[in-house]
Amino acid sequence: MTILACLALALALLPAVLALANLLALRRPPGAPAPDGLVSILIPARNEAANIRPTLEAALAGTGVPIEVIVADDHSTDATAAIVAEIAARDPRLRLIAVPPLPAGWTGKNHACHVLGQAATGRHLLFIDADVRLAPGGAAALAGATAKAALVSGVPRQVTGSWGERLTVPMINFVLLGYLPIPLMRRLMDPGLGAACGQIVMVEAEAYRRVGGHGAIRASLHDGVRLPRVFRRAGLRTDLVAATDLATCRMYTDFSQAWAGFSKNAHEGMATPRALPVWTLLLGGGHVLPLLLVIAALLGADGLPLAAAALALSLATRAAITLATREDPWTIALHPLTVALALALQWNALLRPRRAGVATWKGRTYPAA
Repeated sequence: MTILACLALALALLPAVLALANLLALRRPPGAPAPDGLVSILIPARNEAANIRPTLEAALAGTGVPIEVIVADDHSTDATAAIVAEIAARDPRLRLIAVPPLPAGWTGKNHACHVLGQAATGRHLLFIDADVRLAPGGAAALAGATAKAALVSGVPRQVTGSWGERLTVPMINFVLLGYLPIPLMRRLMDPGLGAACGQIVMVEAEAYRRVGGHGAIRASLHDGVRLPRVFRRAGLRTDLVAATDLATCRMYTDFSQAWAGFSKNAHEGMATPRALPVWTLLLGGGHVLPLLLVIAALLGADGLPLAAAALALSLATRAAITLATREDPWTIALHPLTVALALALQWNALLRPRRAGVATWKGRTYPAA
């Protein structure tokens, strides 16, 4: 038990150190003042009638930089297009375009973003999901950050309304800030260090088109991982900034949506035969094992001081990230369960029987990777 407690403490120490370095790095200003030139805010939308109006109102209220807003209606069967058309009739900065039928070999979001990229006229392209609400200065701040990188992203403040969301969504910031060495990412051009949050991505238009844009990742379901790597392979810098004050997003409304949403791109993230055992050791050993060892020690096993230290360090790391990103603080105490659920989701995605279509999203089924 003492050996396991030592291992748990070491595995909890790694994300604690990385989180400290990352939070210090992300406190820096995102970049230079917003440059001159139009920013195109680009929104792929498929059956987003419940989200699109507040998203457009927030985007059109942007300050600090001239904008155009383009919505690509991707064969919606609800009132998405009608809502956009109604607002566009009042504001000439907003355009509605229709997405052509999905070609073979493309995923829906990447195809819609590709169409948006072709229609945009801005010097900078800001891709946002239809559930992202930009702060008034959000687009300008991200455009300013491109002074140091051709692609800039960040995690919006995650809004969670149900316990199913609160037990799953916080893993985005925890994995990103606890396991990606952001200072090293900024120094090295290694594609493997590239990362973004697909909810909000700002790119220089010329660089985006030069590397092939979303067409370069047409079959991917995980643009947040794939697109920055395309830029880095082309010798272009990518960066992450603190986006908590730049935008908000409510990704899902309950546990079943969150499970399905995170499962759809698991095979392009952790859920691979080589990566998932490593992630299970890192996450399970550093954040689930300490609680189990504390319980065992309270029942008579040895190693309580080390196990308690590992658990305290794990919870302190989660608390620092949660408070810095302004997520729900009531979820901190449930951190071991959140990690256990995340690992269960990834293992389920890896081990479930493969069918011809491995992921269904927004009414479309995509072939196994």
